[in-house]
Amino acid sequence: MPVESQRRLIHARIADFYHRTARILPWRAPPGANARPDPYHVWLVEVMLQQTTVAAVTPYFEKFTRRWPSLADLAAADPADVLAAWAGLGYYSRARNLIACAAAVMADHRGIFPEDLTAIRALPGVGDYTAAAISAFAFGGNAVPLDANVERVVARLFAIDAPLPAGRRAILFVAQ
Repeated sequence: MPVESQRRLIHARIADFYHRTARILPWRAPPGANARPDPYHVWLVEVMLQQTTVAAVTPYFEKFTRRWPSLADLAAADPADVLAAWAGLGYYSRARNLIACAAAVMADHRGIFPEDLTAIRALPGVGDYTAAAISAFAFGGNAVPLDANVERVVARLFAIDAPLPAGRRAILFVAQ
């Protein structure tokens, strides 16, 4: 089977599995919807989810988005209020980076999250995974948010048996 046909088949199977099994979460567009989630929501939840579970993050996400419904609202917030609302999520540097990133998007991008992967990656506190997640989920970009779950699926799918972290380069190559 030609490589492009394999790619389309794999994509279709993974998309079908997602549409059948995806959890309904407040930051996602519903499976099958012809919509993209708000980049602010994607960024916020991806930062919250770093080293934290979905079950723990969901009430924080809902509280944050009620209190600061937009990126502009978060950028205008008192940093002490943001840090207080973050209490319980740990790693307070992530909350400080939220504040800095919101301010940078307001100042450097007229309050609109950039779509370009390089521009997203340049924002304060945004690493490779988070930039790829924002690009892919919020904008449909051709970026691969490579986390342990994606690594596991891709390694099995393509029989990559090189141990991590050495196998990560091969996994990223085929995932892209």
